[in-house]
Amino acid sequence: MPPLTLSPYDRLQSAAIAPLLLLPDRAKLALAGGTPLVVDGQTLDPTLQLIFALRKLQPQPPLDTLAVPQARAQLRREVAMFAGLPIAVARVDSVEVAGAAGPLQARRYVPHGFTAPGPGLVYFHGGGWTLCDLDTHDQTCRLLAQRSGATVIAVDYRLAPEHPFPAPVDDAVAAFADVHERAAEHGIDPKRLAVGGDSAGGHLANAVSYVTTRAGDDAPEFQLLIYPGTDFTRERPSHELFGEGYLLTARDTRWYAGHFLPPGSDRTNPVISPLLADDLAGMPPTYLTTAGFDPLRDEGIEYAERLRDAGVAVTLRHHPSLIHGFANMVARHVPSRLALTEAAGTLQIGLRTKPRKRRRSAK
Repeated sequence: MPPLTLSPYDRLQSAAIAPLLLLPDRAKLALAGGTPLVVDGQTLDPTLQLIFALRKLQPQPPLDTLAVPQARAQLRREVAMFAGLPIAVARVDSVEVAGAAGPLQARRYVPHGFTAPGPGLVYFHGGGWTLCDLDTHDQTCRLLAQRSGATVIAVDYRLAPEHPFPAPVDDAVAAFADVHERAAEHGIDPKRLAVGGDSAGGHLANAVSYVTTRAGDDAPEFQLLIYPGTDFTRERPSHELFGEGYLLTARDTRWYAGHFLPPGSDRTNPVISPLLADDLAGMPPTYLTTAGFDPLRDEGIEYAERLRDAGVAVTLRHHPSLIHGFANMVARHVPSRLALTEAAGTLQIGLRTKPRKRRRSAK
């Protein structure tokens, strides 16, 4: 996949938008229609409200009207429009990790001041198990490494529909096991290795934790879940409240699920719908963040509560003014950057503690 690039026209658009994002909130609201957008007691961030107003001037075709290659190209273009200058880290390396069916491309982000062996994070990008790649989440991983002090290894797992469930989950489990086994090669202390991801990547990160915990294998010491999907069996009120007009739509979630899950899949399988798991005891300490204007808001909050009820140490952080996808806006949107910085700080604290005592589950 070539690096993220913009056409001359897109570069001009991106340059024109940049100064608008720096305007005072009052001016942004005036350009966006003049009235703050309030839904379910939550007020949308003024910058995001302006961005959505600008998007209406050049609406993009819905994902479910596109072929998958077109959808991938469209999303890469949108991410590139807001990518900004690279966030500084000490080093970025192209590496390989083991997947379930062969080697996977990965990218290692080493922060400034890192001393080996140090903390590490195996990260899985979002994109509905269908879209996105290492490039679309480059800035996300750079910021996580920079602000957490951990070496981040981002994994380019196989995507649906070419490789539907269980391939992405199997790749995620295999990749984590490989990084854990070869931690010294990455300068990582295996006793301070976490797993994380956003959206579909958060779902995969949680699957790694669930599978390894239940099998009694080497499991993550911590998990960082950014607006994860947790239940494929039903839609909650947030799907209706925020299912149109806030980047991720309800139609998108169904399109993604249709590619990820083969016909006849048992959607109650706890690896697919972890919110329905009978037993979540023994899962790693968890930082779970949700966004207010997100169809997945309610199931994320419910999952944090299920983990807490199972005795898992959980920090649930809800950002009522943000949207699904804020982790891809950190270079140009201050509230998104602050939200991800907070997550990185919690990861840093979580990996400073002594290795946790795990419950050994029967295989």
